[in-house]
Amino acid sequence: MAKQYRPVDRDQPFLFPPDMREWLPADHPVHLVITAVEDHLDTSAFHARRKTGGAGTAGYDPDMLAAVLVWAYAHGITSSRRIEELCRTDVAFRLICAGNLPDHVTFARFRSDFPDAAAAFFTEVLILCVRLGMGRLGTVALDGMKIAADASKAAHRTQEGLRKLAEEAVAAHAAADAAEDALFGEGLRGDEVPEAAWSPRSRAGRIRAALADLEAGREAAQAEQVAQAEGFRERQRSGQRTGRAPASAAVALAEEKLARVTAAQQAKIDDWQARNAASLARAGKPLRNPPRQPASGHCRVKDAAAQVEKARERAAEAERKAAEREANRKGPGPVRNITDPDSRLMPVHGGGFGQCSNTENVVSDDELIIATELTGDPTDMAWFEPMMAQAGQAADLIEASRPASGPDPAPDPDPGGGQQDDGGIGLALSDSGYCSEANLTCPGPDRLIAVGKRRDLEKAARGQDTGPDWGGEAVQAMRDRLKTEDGITACRQRGHIAETPHGHIKHNMGLRQLSVRGKAEASAEWKFICAVHNLFKALTAGHLTGQALAALAS
Repeated sequence: MAKQYRPVDRDQPFLFPPDMREWLPADHPVHLVITAVEDHLDTSAFHARRKTGGAGTAGYDPDMLAAVLVWAYAHGITSSRRIEELCRTDVAFRLICAGNLPDHVTFARFRSDFPDAAAAFFTEVLILCVRLGMGRLGTVALDGMKIAADASKAAHRTQEGLRKLAEEAVAAHAAADAAEDALFGEGLRGDEVPEAAWSPRSRAGRIRAALADLEAGREAAQAEQVAQAEGFRERQRSGQRTGRAPASAAVALAEEKLARVTAAQQAKIDDWQARNAASLARAGKPLRNPPRQPASGHCRVKDAAAQVEKARERAAEAERKAAEREANRKGPGPVRNITDPDSRLMPVHGGGFGQCSNTENVVSDDELIIATELTGDPTDMAWFEPMMAQAGQAADLIEASRPASGPDPAPDPDPGGGQQDDGGIGLALSDSGYCSEANLTCPGPDRLIAVGKRRDLEKAARGQDTGPDWGGEAVQAMRDRLKTEDGITACRQRGHIAETPHGHIKHNMGLRQLSVRGKAEASAEWKFICAVHNLFKALTAGHLTGQALAALAS
């Protein structure tokens, strides 16, 4: 048994300069992150905003700062002050910094360049993952995910409340200007901040942006109602299946149909009368089968008139219910957040509402996020076609980046019957939030879009009745396809492919909330988060190794 303890001599100097790489085991993932960022990713987008030369202290290497942020985000750390602290106390962070100790301001300023560089960094990481043998495109999945914004629900204001705040802000500025003019005179004080340096996210600016966004949303809703009514008219004129008329224009559309049917029947009566007059003048005898009743008595006109009455009754009932809801409303009407006007109040998993943004992500079969977009739309419907277009561009980039020799992505059985031509996307999966005639018929790859909840699809595939059908021809065709063995088997993959990255980002990486405000900044941060997910997916899947990186370098 030992008779004494090991000596603890903190005053013992190193006899040789220490090798910082020996502070951690050779197989520690931080070594791979450093090598990947510094040697295998094009970080010129970060370098473009840095200045070198001239007077002053030398700046920090953008590659080092980017690697620090990659490691920080991978471990759920987004606070600049917390990152600064870890660069002083955590061995992995100190190894990345190589003895440098950037402060939190350096990291904050570096992240302010994200809007220009994050998209390029996301693309570079995706290309690296492809060169390492990832990027299976036989089956991809599109899904949305809510992520909390850097704003509180308590900062919401209605349109009237925003106008009041704006008026108060104007009055306060005017009073401050008058007080300063009385104190300093109308000339310059000598310490003014240039107008170009004012923050566009000042409180008054955020109030104006929120008010303008509310008004734009109301105008967009009105334009959407007009577009829906016009589309219904077009389908009527072309003889297509129309479905139910849009509620906002149901009465007007029913009245238009009544006028059209009445005019058509009256034209038939007028035509018979003209031909009858010609027969009397020519042969002296009338035509047979005269009209038995006026146009208003025809069965089609009566049906159209009945539809008008029903539409008016439905409109009156809708107005009554809307007035009742307004009277019983416990909360405000349409609102905007004055902390971050670009985020929205959205329903979240588990019930309730949160101040969020909605992310649209296309995920490959091996769980790489190949296309992503941060939106303020609480629903997914309108984003299917734009995201499929982005995914198509990403697929082209992936195929162009595959090495001529080396690791190939694992084959995909493609049970849904999708065809992967020229290396493109074979089959795209999405849930019922994207189901519409437009999304089923728009350009893009072969697709399976759920027409209902998973349990209903499973019942339909087993031949059980799942209730009345809905939708047009494309929806009916998709419903029939999902009843087949191949269709339901492919549909079952959607949850695993699409939602695994979401769970990894929120639960494993711990990133449940964005740390910046504004659409451009938040979008850039989300793309950076997706890039970090992809890089660490390659690492945990065994593709990102020292041997693989050495092979790429050679």
